[in-house]
Amino acid sequence: MAGGAEEELERRSRFLKGLIQKKKAIEQQEQHDHLQHINVRVRACDMPLPLQNSAFRCARDLLDTMPPKNLDSKRLALALKKEFDSSYGPAWHCIVGTSFGSYVTHSVGGFLYFSIDKVYILLFKTAVEPLDHS
Repeated sequence: MAGGAEEELERRSRFLKGLIQKKKAIEQQEQHDHLQHINVRVRACDMPLPLQNSAFRCARDLLDTMPPKNLDSKRLALALKKEFDSSYGPAWHCIVGTSFGSYVTHSVGGFLYFSIDKVYILLFKTAVEPLDHS
């Protein structure tokens, strides 16, 4: 009897695992389709998907308000920084442009380098430590 129960549990476990894998595959395809729609390309990333999506939406919304040939990279960088500081805590930094180099240190889970159309965006978080006034 115990062997039959263990087999049934194993069968159910495999079934549930299969359902979870199918759901993840569907979510990944939907994410891919959505990114293609707004011309997003992730170049490098160490950031959870919900935060990535927030950055993509925020950047796309702001870019849509700007004239096509007149990128205000400073305004876009400031808006992304403010959005992430208020939503996910302080010490976010943002660099926006069509050509730049960088080398930064970031907090774990707080780095995203992506492009929308021909605009490149680097968004990253650093640790904030209080000054020691000894």
